[in-house]
Amino acid sequence: MGSHQDSTRDDSPDRLPTPATRAGREGLDALLTRPGRAVIALDFDGTLAPIVPDPDQARAHPDAVPALAALAPRVASVAVITGRPAEVAVHHGGFADVPGLEHLVVLGHYGAERWDAATGTLTTPDPHPGVAAVRAELPGLLERSGADRGTWIEEKGHAVAVHTRRAPDPRAAFETLRAPLADLALRHGLIVEPGRMVLELRPPGMDKGAALREYVRDTGAASVLYAGDDLGDLPAFAAVGELRSQGTPGLLVCSGSDEVTDLRKRADLVVEGPPGVVELLYALAGHLA
Repeated sequence: MGSHQDSTRDDSPDRLPTPATRAGREGLDALLTRPGRAVIALDFDGTLAPIVPDPDQARAHPDAVPALAALAPRVASVAVITGRPAEVAVHHGGFADVPGLEHLVVLGHYGAERWDAATGTLTTPDPHPGVAAVRAELPGLLERSGADRGTWIEEKGHAVAVHTRRAPDPRAAFETLRAPLADLALRHGLIVEPGRMVLELRPPGMDKGAALREYVRDTGAASVLYAGDDLGDLPAFAAVGELRSQGTPGLLVCSGSDEVTDLRKRADLVVEGPPGVVELLYALAGHLA
Protein backbone atom coordinates (compact mmCIF):
# COMPACT_ATOMS: atom_id res chain seq x y z
CA MET A 1 0.00 0.00 0.00
CA GLY A 2 1.48 3.29 -1.00
CA SER A 3 1.76 6.73 0.49
CA HIS A 4 -0.20 9.74 -0.68
CA GLN A 5 0.78 13.36 -0.48
CA ASP A 6 -2.56 15.12 -0.19
CA SER A 7 -6.27 14.55 0.29
CA THR A 8 -7.05 15.23 -3.39
CA ARG A 9 -5.89 11.77 -4.46
CA ASP A 10 -8.13 9.26 -6.21
CA ASP A 11 -10.12 7.49 -3.48
CA SER A 12 -11.37 4.76 -5.80
CA PRO A 13 -13.73 2.34 -4.09
CA ASP A 14 -11.97 -0.76 -5.49
CA ARG A 15 -9.07 -0.08 -3.11
CA LEU A 16 -11.15 -1.17 -0.11
CA PRO A 17 -9.81 -4.53 1.16
CA THR A 18 -12.01 -7.43 2.24
CA PRO A 19 -11.75 -8.57 5.89
CA ALA A 20 -10.68 -12.18 6.35
CA THR A 21 -13.45 -13.03 8.85
CA ARG A 22 -17.23 -13.07 8.64
CA ALA A 23 -17.53 -10.84 11.72
CA GLY A 24 -15.15 -8.36 10.13
CA ARG A 25 -17.09 -8.32 6.89
CA GLU A 26 -20.29 -7.71 8.83
CA GLY A 27 -18.60 -4.87 10.70
CA LEU A 28 -17.39 -3.26 7.50
CA ASP A 29 -20.81 -3.66 5.89
CA ALA A 30 -22.51 -2.00 8.87
CA LEU A 31 -20.03 0.88 8.74
CA LEU A 32 -20.62 1.43 5.02
CA THR A 33 -24.41 1.03 5.30
CA ARG A 34 -24.87 3.44 8.22
CA PRO A 35 -21.77 5.64 8.35
CA GLY A 36 -23.60 8.31 10.30
CA ARG A 37 -23.66 5.95 13.28
CA ALA A 38 -20.13 4.56 12.90
CA VAL A 39 -17.19 5.27 15.20
CA ILE A 40 -13.65 5.06 13.84
CA ALA A 41 -11.18 4.55 16.70
CA LEU A 42 -7.43 4.33 16.25
CA ASP A 43 -4.28 3.92 18.29
CA PHE A 44 -1.53 6.50 17.69
CA ASP A 45 2.00 5.04 17.87
CA GLY A 46 2.48 2.28 15.30
CA THR A 47 -0.96 2.91 13.80
CA LEU A 48 -1.14 6.56 12.78
CA ALA A 49 2.55 7.22 13.49
CA PRO A 50 5.53 5.02 12.62
CA ILE A 51 7.43 3.52 15.55
CA VAL A 52 10.73 5.34 16.09
CA PRO A 53 13.59 4.78 18.60
CA ASP A 54 12.75 8.00 20.49
CA PRO A 55 9.00 8.40 21.14
CA ASP A 56 9.47 12.16 21.51
CA GLN A 57 10.33 12.21 17.81
CA ALA A 58 7.23 10.26 16.74
CA ARG A 59 4.98 12.10 14.32
CA ALA A 60 1.82 11.06 12.47
CA HIS A 61 2.35 9.66 9.00
CA PRO A 62 2.32 12.69 6.67
CA ASP A 63 -0.95 11.54 5.09
CA ALA A 64 -2.71 10.51 8.30
CA VAL A 65 -4.34 13.88 9.03
CA PRO A 66 -5.53 14.43 5.41
CA ALA A 67 -6.96 10.90 5.40
CA LEU A 68 -8.75 11.43 8.71
CA ALA A 69 -10.07 14.79 7.50
CA ALA A 70 -11.43 13.12 4.37
CA LEU A 71 -13.21 10.41 6.37
CA ALA A 72 -14.31 12.16 9.57
CA PRO A 73 -17.15 14.27 8.12
CA ARG A 74 -18.71 11.08 6.69
CA VAL A 75 -18.95 9.11 9.96
CA ALA A 76 -20.37 9.76 13.41
CA SER A 77 -17.04 10.24 15.13
CA VAL A 78 -13.29 9.65 15.01
CA ALA A 79 -11.37 8.96 18.21
CA VAL A 80 -7.65 8.52 18.76
CA ILE A 81 -7.11 6.29 21.81
CA THR A 82 -3.57 6.35 23.12
CA GLY A 83 -1.46 5.73 26.19
CA ARG A 84 0.23 9.07 25.64
CA PRO A 85 -0.93 12.26 27.33
CA ALA A 86 -3.69 13.68 25.14
CA GLU A 87 -1.91 16.98 24.49
CA VAL A 88 1.25 15.16 23.40
CA ALA A 89 -0.74 13.06 20.91
CA VAL A 90 -2.47 16.19 19.60
CA HIS A 91 0.88 17.89 19.09
CA HIS A 92 2.66 14.90 17.55
CA GLY A 93 -0.35 14.13 15.40
CA GLY A 94 -0.97 17.67 14.21
CA PHE A 95 -4.68 17.28 14.98
CA ALA A 96 -5.51 20.82 16.16
CA ASP A 97 -7.34 23.35 13.95
CA VAL A 98 -7.71 21.00 10.97
CA PRO A 99 -10.76 21.55 8.72
CA GLY A 100 -12.80 18.33 8.71
CA LEU A 101 -11.56 17.22 12.13
CA GLU A 102 -13.71 19.57 14.20
CA HIS A 103 -15.28 16.64 16.04
CA LEU A 104 -12.15 14.56 16.53
CA VAL A 105 -11.62 13.33 20.09
CA VAL A 106 -8.29 12.25 21.56
CA LEU A 107 -8.59 9.92 24.55
CA GLY A 108 -5.18 10.11 26.22
CA HIS A 109 -3.77 8.00 29.04
CA TYR A 110 -6.08 5.17 27.95
CA GLY A 111 -9.16 7.34 28.29
CA ALA A 112 -8.26 9.08 31.56
CA GLU A 113 -7.78 12.30 29.58
CA ARG A 114 -9.95 13.72 26.82
CA TRP A 115 -9.20 16.43 24.27
CA ASP A 116 -11.99 17.72 22.02
CA ALA A 117 -11.04 19.36 18.73
CA ALA A 118 -14.31 21.31 18.63
CA THR A 119 -13.37 23.35 21.70
CA GLY A 120 -9.68 22.62 22.22
CA THR A 121 -10.49 21.73 25.82
CA LEU A 122 -8.65 19.08 27.83
CA THR A 123 -10.11 17.22 30.78
CA THR A 124 -7.74 15.27 33.03
CA PRO A 125 -7.92 13.60 36.46
CA ASP A 126 -5.53 13.95 39.40
CA PRO A 127 -2.46 11.69 39.08
CA HIS A 128 -2.22 8.40 40.98
CA PRO A 129 0.27 8.79 43.89
CA GLY A 130 1.97 5.53 42.98
CA VAL A 131 3.25 7.02 39.71
CA ALA A 132 5.39 9.59 41.54
CA ALA A 133 6.76 6.92 43.88
CA VAL A 134 7.67 4.63 40.99
CA ARG A 135 9.24 7.51 39.10
CA ALA A 136 11.56 8.22 42.03
CA GLU A 137 12.67 4.59 42.38
CA LEU A 138 13.15 3.68 38.71
CA PRO A 139 16.69 5.03 38.13
CA GLY A 140 18.06 3.00 41.03
CA LEU A 141 16.19 -0.13 39.95
CA LEU A 142 17.57 0.10 36.42
CA GLU A 143 21.10 0.49 37.72
CA ARG A 144 20.81 -2.45 40.13
CA SER A 145 19.34 -4.68 37.43
CA GLY A 146 22.31 -4.04 35.15
CA ALA A 147 19.87 -3.16 32.37
CA ASP A 148 20.41 0.59 32.52
CA ARG A 149 22.69 0.81 29.48
CA GLY A 150 20.66 2.12 26.56
CA THR A 151 17.34 1.93 28.43
CA TRP A 152 15.55 5.13 29.28
CA ILE A 153 12.52 6.38 31.17
CA GLU A 154 9.64 8.17 29.46
CA GLU A 155 7.57 10.54 31.59
CA LYS A 156 3.90 10.20 30.69
CA GLY A 157 2.20 12.19 33.44
CA HIS A 158 -0.31 9.60 34.64
CA ALA A 159 2.12 6.77 33.86
CA VAL A 160 5.82 6.11 33.37
CA ALA A 161 7.47 3.84 30.79
CA VAL A 162 10.84 2.13 30.43
CA HIS A 163 12.08 1.69 26.86
CA THR A 164 14.65 -0.93 25.86
CA ARG A 165 14.75 -0.45 22.07
CA ARG A 166 18.07 1.42 22.22
CA ALA A 167 19.77 -1.10 24.55
CA PRO A 168 22.60 -3.27 23.13
CA ASP A 169 20.25 -6.27 23.35
CA PRO A 170 16.71 -4.82 23.47
CA ARG A 171 14.92 -8.15 24.02
CA ALA A 172 17.30 -9.28 26.79
CA ALA A 173 16.93 -5.94 28.61
CA PHE A 174 13.14 -6.19 28.23
CA GLU A 175 13.04 -9.67 29.76
CA THR A 176 15.49 -8.74 32.53
CA LEU A 177 13.26 -5.86 33.63
CA ARG A 178 9.88 -7.57 33.52
CA ALA A 179 9.95 -9.13 37.00
CA PRO A 180 11.54 -6.24 38.94
CA LEU A 181 9.23 -3.71 37.30
CA ALA A 182 6.22 -5.90 38.09
CA ASP A 183 7.31 -6.02 41.75
CA LEU A 184 7.83 -2.26 41.82
CA ALA A 185 4.42 -1.62 40.28
CA LEU A 186 2.69 -3.98 42.71
CA ARG A 187 4.22 -2.23 45.74
CA HIS A 188 2.76 1.08 44.61
CA GLY A 189 -0.64 -0.06 43.39
CA LEU A 190 0.17 0.05 39.68
CA ILE A 191 0.23 -2.50 36.86
CA VAL A 192 2.78 -3.16 34.12
CA GLU A 193 1.71 -3.09 30.47
CA PRO A 194 4.27 -4.66 28.09
CA GLY A 195 4.57 -3.34 24.56
CA ARG A 196 7.01 -3.20 21.67
CA MET A 197 10.32 -2.97 23.60
CA VAL A 198 8.61 -0.91 26.31
CA LEU A 199 7.23 -1.65 29.79
CA GLU A 200 4.72 0.88 31.06
CA LEU A 201 3.74 1.27 34.73
CA ARG A 202 0.30 2.79 35.19
CA PRO A 203 -2.77 2.72 37.46
CA PRO A 204 -5.13 -0.25 37.11
CA GLY A 205 -8.40 0.25 35.29
CA MET A 206 -6.81 2.38 32.58
CA ASP A 207 -6.87 0.55 29.26
CA LYS A 208 -8.00 1.11 25.70
CA GLY A 209 -10.80 -1.41 26.04
CA ALA A 210 -12.48 0.50 28.85
CA ALA A 211 -11.98 3.76 26.98
CA LEU A 212 -13.46 2.34 23.77
CA ARG A 213 -16.47 0.74 25.46
CA GLU A 214 -17.32 3.99 27.24
CA TYR A 215 -16.91 6.07 24.09
CA VAL A 216 -19.06 3.76 21.97
CA ARG A 217 -21.74 3.82 24.66
CA ASP A 218 -21.64 7.61 24.97
CA THR A 219 -21.88 8.15 21.22
CA GLY A 220 -24.60 5.54 20.69
CA ALA A 221 -22.60 4.03 17.83
CA ALA A 222 -24.18 1.30 15.73
CA SER A 223 -20.81 0.03 14.47
CA VAL A 224 -17.14 0.49 15.32
CA LEU A 225 -13.77 0.12 13.63
CA TYR A 226 -10.70 -0.16 15.83
CA ALA A 227 -7.12 -0.14 14.51
CA GLY A 228 -4.04 -0.83 16.61
CA ASP A 229 -0.59 -2.43 16.52
CA ASP A 230 0.55 -3.43 20.01
CA LEU A 231 -0.27 -5.53 23.06
CA GLY A 232 -1.88 -2.48 24.67
CA ASP A 233 -4.50 -2.66 21.92
CA LEU A 234 -5.65 -6.16 22.89
CA PRO A 235 -8.16 -4.80 25.46
CA ALA A 236 -9.72 -2.69 22.70
CA PHE A 237 -9.89 -5.76 20.46
CA ALA A 238 -11.61 -7.59 23.33
CA ALA A 239 -14.03 -4.69 23.76
CA VAL A 240 -15.02 -4.91 20.10
CA GLY A 241 -15.58 -8.62 20.59
CA GLU A 242 -17.90 -7.89 23.52
CA LEU A 243 -19.76 -5.27 21.49
CA ARG A 244 -20.23 -7.76 18.67
CA SER A 245 -21.71 -10.29 21.09
CA GLN A 246 -24.15 -7.58 22.19
CA GLY A 247 -25.24 -6.81 18.62
CA THR A 248 -22.92 -3.94 17.64
CA PRO A 249 -20.92 -4.94 14.54
CA GLY A 250 -17.20 -4.18 14.57
CA LEU A 251 -14.09 -4.36 12.41
CA LEU A 252 -10.68 -5.11 13.96
CA VAL A 253 -7.66 -3.82 12.04
CA CYS A 254 -4.04 -4.66 12.80
CA SER A 255 -1.42 -2.16 11.73
CA GLY A 256 0.95 -4.95 10.86
CA SER A 257 4.04 -5.64 12.97
CA ASP A 258 6.22 -8.72 13.12
CA GLU A 259 6.96 -7.82 16.75
CA VAL A 260 3.37 -8.42 17.88
CA THR A 261 1.77 -11.56 16.46
CA ASP A 262 -1.14 -11.79 18.93
CA LEU A 263 -2.86 -8.80 17.36
CA ARG A 264 -2.39 -10.15 13.84
CA LYS A 265 -4.05 -13.43 14.82
CA ARG A 266 -7.11 -11.69 16.24
CA ALA A 267 -7.56 -9.06 13.52
CA ASP A 268 -10.18 -9.19 10.79
CA LEU A 269 -7.90 -7.19 8.54
CA VAL A 270 -4.12 -6.68 8.55
CA VAL A 271 -2.63 -3.66 6.80
CA GLU A 272 0.98 -2.64 6.24
CA GLY A 273 1.64 -0.35 9.20
CA PRO A 274 0.72 3.34 9.24
CA PRO A 275 0.89 3.64 5.41
CA GLY A 276 -1.64 0.81 5.20
CA VAL A 277 -3.88 2.46 7.80
CA VAL A 278 -3.78 5.68 5.77
CA GLU A 279 -4.70 3.74 2.64
CA LEU A 280 -7.65 2.14 4.44
CA LEU A 281 -8.92 5.50 5.74
CA TYR A 282 -8.76 6.96 2.25
CA ALA A 283 -10.54 3.93 0.81
CA LEU A 284 -13.36 4.23 3.34
CA ALA A 285 -13.70 7.93 2.58
CA GLY A 286 -13.88 7.10 -1.12
CA HIS A 287 -16.65 4.56 -0.61
CA LEU A 288 -18.65 6.99 1.52
CA ALA A 289 -18.20 10.00 -0.77
